[in-house]
Order: sequence, then C-alpha cells, then structure tokens
Amino acid sequence: METTPQDLSSLYDDRHVQSVITSYGDGHHDAPRGTALLVDTRVLRNPPEDPEVRERMLHKTGLDPEVRQYVMATPGAKELVEQNAEKARILLETDTLRRWVGSPQRYRVDIHVVCGGGRHRSVAVAEEIGAWLRAAGIGCEVEHRHIGRPILPH
Repeated sequence: METTPQDLSSLYDDRHVQSVITSYGDGHHDAPRGTALLVDTRVLRNPPEDPEVRERMLHKTGLDPEVRQYVMATPGAKELVEQNAEKARILLETDTLRRWVGSPQRYRVDIHVVCGGGRHRSVAVAEEIGAWLRAAGIGCEVEHRHIGRPILPH
C-alpha cells in the first residue's frame, strides 16, 4: 500500500508533538543526548555580562519578557531563530518524511538550544523558535533543562 501525503499529514496536526525544543547551559556539563538540530546562542548578548542590565536581569530568565526582548534585540538573533525553525519545518515536510521513513509513522525533529548557563539566551531563543513553529502549525514542546540551576561564574 502506497503512502500518500494526506496519510502523513494526518499524523501531524496540532494535537501531536512534532518537535521538542530543549534549552540548556553548556557550563553544566550534562547536555541533552540524541540527534538534534543544535542552535548555539553564545554569539548573542548575555544579560549578566552587560553592566547596564546585569543587576536588573541577572536573577531573571529568558521567560521574562524583558530578558527575552533584550536577547532578541541582538543583531542576528531573529535570523538565528527563523533559520533554525525553518530547518525543522523543512525536515517535517511530508515529502521529506516520505523519503526518510518510507511509511507513516511518528517522526519528530528535536532542537537543542545552548548557551553558557541555560538561563537567559538559550531559554529566550528556545521560546522564540517554539512560537515560530506553532505559528507554522507545527506541534512542539519547549523544555528548559537548566533554568533553575545556579548562575555560573564567568
């Protein structure tokens, strides 16, 4: 029996998780395992390293709107989010799935988003990628592996 695009697309509606996005901090030395798209946010501005916002943002996380806005205002941040969300979308397209799996089955694309401590940049970018994917009709979950860990020294 041949698999049609409709067969595959019915597996992937908003009720099914197609992507799991995990933020983490490289400084904790327990990165998530498995095959995933890797998004390195260490090139973006880090609130704890900026003397102008350090005191105000140090104990907040990338879930805080002020921190998220600060990180996303870094030149190249929006492009980083869009490029990686688009990669995940392309990998989840029906034609790509048929080539890779050959038959209808559950398939997901994991995305690992890294920064130094896992509290600010990786969290903000993971949330932005999740928002982008949901807006594209892709079911996803976002988890933050190190958001509650202690702040790492420089």
